Amino acid sequence: MTMSIQRGVLVLAAVALLGMPVLAQADNKHVSEAVEHAKEAVEHGKQGHADALVKHAEGALKHAEAAGIKNPHLDEGIKQLKEAIEHGKAGHADVATKHAEGAVTHLSAVK
Repeated sequence: MTMSIQRGVLVLAAVALLGMPVLAQADNKHVSEAVEHAKEAVEHGKQGHADALVKHAEGALKHAEAAGIKNPHLDEGIKQLKEAIEHGKAGHADVATKHAEGAVTHLSAVK
């Protein structure tokens, strides 16, 4: 009887440990999406398309904020995205692009 209880506890512990990376990946999916949108924002910004940059930066911001994790790189990426959006809305594609590039750098560093 004791052996079956120990085996049951061991199985539960293994399932719990195996399930943890799945939870982490769910958060990282938002970060991955944020990086992709931020990269799109950069590409449009380099072409001088401030309106398209804003659209993608807003998408990146939405995903970054939905990640729901505490990370200084995520926080800085969000800050950079907000700056990119602000400058993009003002028509300053060049400055907005620099901020979008900063967002890509920081969001890519989120673990």
